[in-house]
Amino acid sequence: MRPDRRPRKVDQREIRLRERLETIRTRSAKSNSWRSSARFLARLVNRAGFVSIRAEFTREDINFLAGARDEVIAFADLSVRLLDLHSPRDSGGISSDPEHPLLRCRACMARWPCPTWRAIDEAIEP
Repeated sequence: MRPDRRPRKVDQREIRLRERLETIRTRSAKSNSWRSSARFLARLVNRAGFVSIRAEFTREDINFLAGARDEVIAFADLSVRLLDLHSPRDSGGISSDPEHPLLRCRACMARWPCPTWRAIDEAIEP
């Protein structure tokens, strides 16, 4: 086998992270969306700032809601850290347009905006 065709070494941390992300994705997909209910519930806020609700939850809904806050915070932190790592920098070469030099990603050295930054931008933009 050629050296450039060797299989990639299995990283246990990557396996653990991928399994965790897949668990979050699966649990999220099984729960019901609150988007339509949220518009209705917003109109029911009382003077104390609360909404008294009676709802039927599935087991998947309860499991999702139990960890949703912490998982959203973790994903937001992850996104900010990735944006910090994947930021533009001057590539340092001679440019035909000194006002707009060629930029490369600080982390992966791809042309700016790099694929990681674009993926985050596409996932977060409404």
